[in-house]
Amino acid sequence: MVLRDQDGAQLAPVPAELERCAAIDVGRLDTRLSDCLVEAACDVTNPLLGPTGASAVYGPQKGATPDDIAYLDGVLTHLVSLSPPAAKLAAVLPGAGAAGGLGWALLGFLGARMRPGVELVAETVGLDAAVAVADLVLTGEGSVDAQTLRGKTPAGVAAVAGRHGVHVIVFGGRVTEDARSFASDAVALVTITPEGQPLDAALRRGPENLRRAVAARLRNHVG
Repeated sequence: MVLRDQDGAQLAPVPAELERCAAIDVGRLDTRLSDCLVEAACDVTNPLLGPTGASAVYGPQKGATPDDIAYLDGVLTHLVSLSPPAAKLAAVLPGAGAAGGLGWALLGFLGARMRPGVELVAETVGLDAAVAVADLVLTGEGSVDAQTLRGKTPAGVAAVAGRHGVHVIVFGGRVTEDARSFASDAVALVTITPEGQPLDAALRRGPENLRRAVAARLRNHVG
């Protein structure tokens, strides 16, 4: 798939270029894809556009401002307007907003079937069997928020652990108030970012923050 401007020149896949897109060329898609079943691992149910879409929900997690969100959503809306009928319809499907709109591309242009990412990964790595003999499970993600409860990896891991009566600690770069209902006697939520640390520093020092938070929590757990 190639995105072209009004002169037919190929555009780079960045927002500043994509707003100049005048046509979506699908002629170079490998024809063998039409005979393939594409399964996409997807942790979320967001559509592509609007207040619950890719830009509005995931943009703030990456530092996007309200103006940035409006701009990015506008670029995606423009791309949808140029797309074939199947891709136009796919923009509203659950998971279309995953990975900045990659879900939309897979659904609309490859006819993919979405499956919960944690389900596919759990099958692949034998998570159920591993958790069954574990004393404690550690998991996490960048932002533990309302989206976490809607099928993202920590929720899936916690569900597996719950079946075996194993406690879970969920680490997040941030833990929002709307995720607090996720916590229970068996599930603990831990913010790894020190209080007052700016977002740019938190992103840069994520590994260090995670190591410190895990070490502190495990000391308390053992104690």
